[in-house]
Amino acid sequence: MSKKYKVTQSGLQKIQKEYEQLKNIDRPKAVKRLQIARSLGDLRENSEYHTAKEELSEIDSRIRYLQEVLENVELIDEKSNSSIVQIGDTVELLDENNTTMTITLVGDFEADPINNKFSANSPLGQAIINRSLNDKVTVNTPAGKKTYTIKNITRD
Repeated sequence: MSKKYKVTQSGLQKIQKEYEQLKNIDRPKAVKRLQIARSLGDLRENSEYHTAKEELSEIDSRIRYLQEVLENVELIDEKSNSSIVQIGDTVELLDENNTTMTITLVGDFEADPINNKFSANSPLGQAIINRSLNDKVTVNTPAGKKTYTIKNITRD
């Protein structure tokens, strides 16, 4: 049984765009670079060849991974409106110091903590998923345990 990759519609579009870029533009360029480097002579001492070969290998690996994701994607229903936190929701959290933090709960593939997009499998995501408005949750963080109250749940 294959792993399902939960993503939003916008996340799926980003994956598809990256896949098409790699497959149709980046890979052909890498193959061409490899062919040129191969024609330069002795492959044992040809650093251009080894670099081009490694680059092509990385591109091929990423293409295979994205293909796996696209074949096993589970699209998140972003229209359902619920008072229970689900992937795709934007959640306003209040900590014990009355500091508000707003995050969006996303699938693993879309996680971007710098932009407040947290995976449902992250410690914070696991603490809030399937929880309701005004629930208190405790999260183990590198700085110790932190308690949050779910103040608002919205879906864009």
